[in-house]
Amino acid sequence: MVLTLAPVATERLSLPLWDAPTVAAIRSGQRLEGWHPEFPREDDRDAASLWHDGDVWGPRSIVRGVTTLGSVGFFGPPSVAQDGVPETEVGYGLVAEAWGWGFATEALRALLGHTDEAGVRLRASVAPENARSLRVLAKCGFTELRGPSEDGELVLARPLPGART
Repeated sequence: MVLTLAPVATERLSLPLWDAPTVAAIRSGQRLEGWHPEFPREDDRDAASLWHDGDVWGPRSIVRGVTTLGSVGFFGPPSVAQDGVPETEVGYGLVAEAWGWGFATEALRALLGHTDEAGVRLRASVAPENARSLRVLAKCGFTELRGPSEDGELVLARPLPGART
C-alpha cells in the first residue's frame, strides 16, 4: 500500500493526485467542473506551486462524490531527518462548508496508511489558534510537539507506529 499515482480512496472520499490540467486551472483561476464554488482556496493555490508532474508526494484533491472540497498532500518527497527517519510535511484544507464533517481527518488517515507502510514520518505546521486543525492532528496521532516554526506556527509530528519516542 505504498503511495501510487492512483487515487487514494476512503469510504466517503477520493484523493486523486493533481495532474497538469488541474494545476493549470488552479494557477490561472479557471474553474473546472465539479469544483466547489469556494475551491481553490489560497492554500490550494500555494500547493499548486509545489506540484511536479507524476510526483506521488504532491498535492491531491479531496473529493466527496463528484465535488472537490479541498486538498491534502505533502510539501515534497521525504528526506532523512536528524534521527535517521525519513520525514515530510503534510498539509490539508477544506472549503468552509465542508468543515465539521470529518473529511480532513478521513483524508489524512488515508494517507497515513500509505506513509506508515513506506516508513515515512509526517509533520505538520498549524497556527496555534486553529483549533479545528489541531483537533484533526490530534485525532490522527500527531503527538510530538516540536515547538514553533519561523512563522510562529506549531510544528507537530506523528511518530511512526511501533517507533520508540
